[in-house]
Amino acid sequence: MDRQITSFIRALRASDVRVSTGEALDAARAVSVTGYADRNFLKDALRCTLAKSPDEVVTFDELFEAYFARRDIPGGDGSSPESDTDSDTPNTDIDPVELMESGDEAAIAAALERAADAVDTDDIRFSTQVAYFAQQMVKQMGGEKLQERLMQAFQERSEEGEAEAERLIEMRRDLTLRARERVQRSYDIFGKGETEQFRNDFAENKKLSAIELSDMARMKVLVARIAKRLAVKHSRRRRKKNRGQLDVRRTMRANAGVDGVPFNVVWRQKKRERPKIVVICDVSGSVARYVRFLLLLLWSMKDVVPDMHAFAFSNRLVDVDGILEDNPFEHAMDIILRVAGMGSTDYGQAWSDLKTNHESLIDRRTTIIVLGDGRSNYDDPRTDLFRDFAARAKRTIWLNPEPLAAWGTGDSEIPRYRPYCSTMSHVATLKDLERAVDDVLSAYS
Repeated sequence: MDRQITSFIRALRASDVRVSTGEALDAARAVSVTGYADRNFLKDALRCTLAKSPDEVVTFDELFEAYFARRDIPGGDGSSPESDTDSDTPNTDIDPVELMESGDEAAIAAALERAADAVDTDDIRFSTQVAYFAQQMVKQMGGEKLQERLMQAFQERSEEGEAEAERLIEMRRDLTLRARERVQRSYDIFGKGETEQFRNDFAENKKLSAIELSDMARMKVLVARIAKRLAVKHSRRRRKKNRGQLDVRRTMRANAGVDGVPFNVVWRQKKRERPKIVVICDVSGSVARYVRFLLLLLWSMKDVVPDMHAFAFSNRLVDVDGILEDNPFEHAMDIILRVAGMGSTDYGQAWSDLKTNHESLIDRRTTIIVLGDGRSNYDDPRTDLFRDFAARAKRTIWLNPEPLAAWGTGDSEIPRYRPYCSTMSHVATLKDLERAVDDVLSAYS
């Protein structure tokens, strides 16, 4: 496959544009037909084969302009010059002083491209590497010769020598600036997407208790991506064929018109249950930050799980469905914390309120998700009520933001609730929440 296309596809993948092997081959075939002469024709052909959504089209257009613009060397043919030098060995054939003095922009641009290829600037991953690659490019273009002439000028210790040194310093500065600009373009094409992915991976595995206000915008984007990923995974038609079991009655009925000869075989099908989730969140000060992200994730998936009910408490249990539906999420969370999060934590009271007012919501389809640390200020935890809820429900999942070593210490009632939970796990990061929600939805497969 054409080197230019493979590099461009790598840049797209680094920017989170999914390109399969088959699509890459289609792109190569398209380029073999269009060629590189007509830029707009090339762009349209590649966009048709590589961009599959409006967001990907935007990313594609930005990368195409940045990637192919650097090939547009004045006087060139639009292709990237190939370097015949070893990346570890400076090109001794280049005299940078003569090159810069010539003022030939086409020659300077071509030399920069050869140096960029020689030091593999397309491998840049982080913005902090820009200076290093620029330095290597200058070295590749004969920077040591320039340095030698500069030192000779200083050693002359004359007005002419000082003037020559100043001229060479300005020339080196200009060459370095051009090299940095060239490396920056490589970073914008190949590195920025991977840097962003690195930051996202770091944020997904960062403890939610350590999330700062400056991180919130990124976290909201990550939650939206996780919700979309889980929605795609779990929103397929809730039927799956059990090809190992023949449905005899339906097969005979389907073939009654052909004297019972089983031309049309019918297999038994297992119908998937529709998810039903009741989420109960302790919004006391120690847990509130975790609640924000769990509710944001779950509420972003309402299309997949329309039968979802949310409650919050510190002592009295509050139905927060209406608050979440009628307000922007951040405002809704402020209301929830104000309405339900101001009292002294009492799990027993919360279970009593659930029993009195909302027990009918719990049936054999229901998964109960509890997010809390189980610290009830030494009040009666009413494990009897919790046991009854767990017995009525399909599954009971408890997500505890405290580390395992703290479970059962002080006023923690976690060991008393644990026997009635299908799963009790420690959640500290966004990744933990994603795994927990994925596990809940997978149980309905």
